Amino acid sequence: MNLSETGSLLLEEAHRINRPEFIKDDPVQFPRRFEDLRDIEITSLLVASISWGKRSMILRDAERMLNLMDNQPYRYMMEKGYEDLDDNLNVHRTFFARNLKWYLRGLRSIYEHYDSLDSFISRNRIGEDEAPAWLLASTMGKIVTDSNNGETCSQCIPTNLHTTALKRINMALRWMVRDDGIVDMGVWKSIPKEKLFIPLDVHVGNTARGLGITERRANDRKCCEIITSAMKDICPHDPTLLDFALFGIGVNGKKLDE
Repeated sequence: MNLSETGSLLLEEAHRINRPEFIKDDPVQFPRRFEDLRDIEITSLLVASISWGKRSMILRDAERMLNLMDNQPYRYMMEKGYEDLDDNLNVHRTFFARNLKWYLRGLRSIYEHYDSLDSFISRNRIGEDEAPAWLLASTMGKIVTDSNNGETCSQCIPTNLHTTALKRINMALRWMVRDDGIVDMGVWKSIPKEKLFIPLDVHVGNTARGLGITERRANDRKCCEIITSAMKDICPHDPTLLDFALFGIGVNGKKLDE
């Protein structure tokens, strides 16, 4: 399959999948429940943090996590309700209440100085960087770590930023930055959507290799950069639109050899 055929396939699949019906079976449904920007931001980051494994388990556990916060994440965080949780309470697979507490302590310290995370990103000029997701992870990670007496938590914010594909943060950014008003919410103005990166996981990596987009075997930052660069060649102003296609091919009924 040549580049033109690959581009046509991906655009066709993206438009087929990027529809309102997609929302009900995807974790994006959770931040979409809220109207307050701060609730949307907190929910997006937290839900993205547990978005690995079986989709049914992700949806179940995201629902339970929001219930722990009385479905008022910003208020719950600012009132430090998380401090009452048992550290060993399981939230999702290897993500426990101690990890949730770590993230919320740090996010709270950011919200004490900024009206929103969008404002935090804008004031720190993160959106001007060529790889804003990684700069956000670095900048936010330092603050959250300092808020936890120097303790890091890779379940929430990876520390190996030179090599990680940063899938979960890239997923949250897609939700909050892409602004076509269909699935993604477009509530952040601090990062241009052309600077978003593909949320790279095992399935997306395999799909990209099957399409001849990359031969790199590791699903790492370099692989993410290669795939995203190819998506920019096809859709320069909105490369992560094609994330819907890379995700959907082979999952939602379309096969590479069709």
